[in-house]
Amino acid sequence: MLADLRELVTCESPSDDRAAVARSAEVVARVGRRRLGAEPERIVLDGRTHLRWRFGDGPARVLLLGHHDTVWPIGTLSHTPYEVTGGTVRGPGCFDMKAGVVQAFHALAALPDRSGVTVLITGDEELGSPTSRELIEKEAVGGAAALVLEASADGGALKTERKGVSLYRVRVSGRASHAGLEPEAGVNSTVELAHQVLAVRALGDPALGTTVVPTRMTAGTTTNTVPAAGEFAVDVRCRTTAEQLRVDAALSRLTPVLPGAGLTVEGGPNRPPLEATASEALYALAEKVAAQLGLPPLTRAAVGGASDGNFTAGAGTPTLDGLGAVGGGAHAAGEHVVAAEMPRRAALVSALVREVARP
Repeated sequence: MLADLRELVTCESPSDDRAAVARSAEVVARVGRRRLGAEPERIVLDGRTHLRWRFGDGPARVLLLGHHDTVWPIGTLSHTPYEVTGGTVRGPGCFDMKAGVVQAFHALAALPDRSGVTVLITGDEELGSPTSRELIEKEAVGGAAALVLEASADGGALKTERKGVSLYRVRVSGRASHAGLEPEAGVNSTVELAHQVLAVRALGDPALGTTVVPTRMTAGTTTNTVPAAGEFAVDVRCRTTAEQLRVDAALSRLTPVLPGAGLTVEGGPNRPPLEATASEALYALAEKVAAQLGLPPLTRAAVGGASDGNFTAGAGTPTLDGLGAVGGGAHAAGEHVVAAEMPRRAALVSALVREVARP
């Protein structure tokens, strides 16, 4: 498994570099072909390369889902090389989520009958899956389970809830004037932004796990001019679809505070929530399977970050996430994988597939 992981990690694959992602896809295809004895379909959408393996002639029942793109730019290996020390694997993208891709291949390689199983490894997840979302949803619809090989939560916990994500841009318009000579002649977009930022922030509901966070903000042109225009971005995370819709409706009702100011809101829901109900039955099955395999008791976690598992859950498919690597440091310099956990997690996924893929 570690030899396969080395191959994947040492082929850098930043999401925004289409050529690098295409090279990585060929490496993933080679490793998958070696383990599964089958060539994948190469699906290129807007220059981004995704890979799909389908097994059997009947309807797909189980989707194994992952991605091979990473957040790390070309050249990261020069100062953060792939290495294995004391049972810990390090290297860009090892935890998020190339170890999960390797584990998926080894999980399926252990099954003599893979009928009804589809493996989809995408190349744009770290960008928000702009080209692969529709592909993911089509593969998931009607299936019995989507097993997502994203990295686990702290301590190896499976991810049974993920917040939905909505992204917005609030734009305001005012009227410019000289800040020293006649500020009263202007309509100050910075002041209007201040009113709107506070109104938006108040839409969060900590008791329900809803966060509404104004982030990047810009306004004005020069220091001696009343700003005529400005905007700020908003990041929304919700545990339930109902909350996601509530916040969306509230943002659409924002109105200017200052006389003469204008306001528009752009954006909306980006990923639906992975609610606990979507993973409940699969998690119970995973607990049962883990006990049968003699593995330590499983744990679960609700997390704020999103994945492509949000899309499969939104498509109505039972979804269990966080089945990939055990380790930590996603998107950080300390990214690492616990090597000894890789075969254990592969065995768990293999047993889950065997159980769910049965007609």
